Amino acid sequence: MTIQLRHSRIRLTQGRIFWHEVGQGPVLVFLHGSWTDSSQWLPILERLGEEYHCCALDLLGFGESEAESVHYSIELETECLAEYLEALRLSEVYLIGHSIGAWIAANFAIKYPERVRGLVLLAPEGVEAPGLTRRWWKESWLVGKPPVGYWLMRSLLPIAKLLGKSGAIEENLKLRQKLIQSPAACQLLFGRRKSEIQAEYLNERLGWLTLPILLLQADRDASEVAQLSQTYGRLIKKVQLRSLPPGSLDWPQDFPEAISQYIREFVVTQAGGSETPY
Repeated sequence: MTIQLRHSRIRLTQGRIFWHEVGQGPVLVFLHGSWTDSSQWLPILERLGEEYHCCALDLLGFGESEAESVHYSIELETECLAEYLEALRLSEVYLIGHSIGAWIAANFAIKYPERVRGLVLLAPEGVEAPGLTRRWWKESWLVGKPPVGYWLMRSLLPIAKLLGKSGAIEENLKLRQKLIQSPAACQLLFGRRKSEIQAEYLNERLGWLTLPILLLQADRDASEVAQLSQTYGRLIKKVQLRSLPPGSLDWPQDFPEAISQYIREFVVTQAGGSETPY
């Protein structure tokens, strides 16, 4: 069944925020992943929009959300989210976040626990995990200034093509194109001083969370993303764990039915089932 999405914009202190909205009832706020925007959640909104009040926004500097020349940080994104929810008079919401959106959601819940009824985290960023200290070195090299890595690959590409060995270079050039299309994500994840990024990691604060939390992680996955999820699982004192198939880079798009059902079950079971949809 087709639902009628509303598309809106609001000007906040740091810029203008765009979001999709549908439904009524308990409020679900969706925060997208690192290399995408709010459209990532549309398959989920299609499944939950008749039961809940769903809002999926473009984070500041992503998609159609426009920022005034700002220095991106998780704290900035968190305060922008707080201002957005206050402007819309949305209180006691469920935050559902993927990747960088999960980092922001968890940080928001730590800072404003009274404003969050529950968290659903998918493949979250935002913690230091064993063996991942050089995780973003290639991405940082590809978009570095001056772009030495780019110049080097472009100069080597013709020779590599003649030798029939251009595949790796072409893949890295495609990755670079993806990265430069997401400047806010690059700055948040690896484009700042290391000390600044580390100061925003949640390792020391996740244990403060006492609200209901659902963590979705890949089943039997040994990837870097899985290691981050496992670190969240260890640091949060009380968390519900559910599994999704491994290998996906965009779970909301690839497994909308399973994720929607997990969210539905999580919300309904809070407070002894008092969150029955309207």
